[in-house]
Amino acid sequence: ETRYEKFLRQHVDHPRTLGLMGHRYCAVMLARRQVTAPGRPCKPSNTFVHAPAEDLVATCTRPADATGFHSTSTPMDITACRLRGGDTRPPCNYRARQLHHHVRVSCLDGLPVHLAGTHAS
Repeated sequence: ETRYEKFLRQHVDHPRTLGLMGHRYCAVMLARRQVTAPGRPCKPSNTFVHAPAEDLVATCTRPADATGFHSTSTPMDITACRLRGGDTRPPCNYRARQLHHHVRVSCLDGLPVHLAGTHAS
């Protein structure tokens, strides 16, 4: 698995998987995408972007900010999953937030390889 493929697996869900509401979305998607796994600590947070991978690839052609990250030109629909409580031992219990934010990525060879965060404007 390349770093780009890992990025897609961990962060891109387009179109958004239907039939999963709220915290169930996070729990099911993180397990399905093997972001969380039995016997491994829960990931404190993970963001899924509900936009085509091509839109995130295009972000890598935009100028980087002072820290080297590239931001999407327009806000995207995302689901931000945050671990409830401080315990990183499974079972993992997440809180889901639906947001419309710009997405910041770091790129390698013109492809996004790390989701560095999101911002409202």
